[in-house]
Amino acid sequence: MTLSADQFIGRFLLHVLPSGFHRIRYYGFLANPHRKEKLEQCHQLLGVAARSETVPVTPGDYRDRYERLTGHSLRECPVCHRGRMIAVKALPQVRSSPTIRDTS
Repeated sequence: MTLSADQFIGRFLLHVLPSGFHRIRYYGFLANPHRKEKLEQCHQLLGVAARSETVPVTPGDYRDRYERLTGHSLRECPVCHRGRMIAVKALPQVRSSPTIRDTS
């Protein structure tokens, strides 16, 4: 779809609120003032157990999480499946693109 500049700006400005207006993201039972109480009431009325607010404990290392989710260890050798992978040398970081000088 191709639009002229006037059409594009007109359509874009349809999404901009006039000054003095405030965008409301949530209303009803998801509104901020009493969200927790209203959600608890909704859970009771629906007969659904409320979510537990405790954060699940996750291991700090991504390799442990990967092994728990997939059953494959990132620490074991992918070839012989017996040896342990260890860091031998860290490679230097490479810049993604050369610096472009301003020639104007």
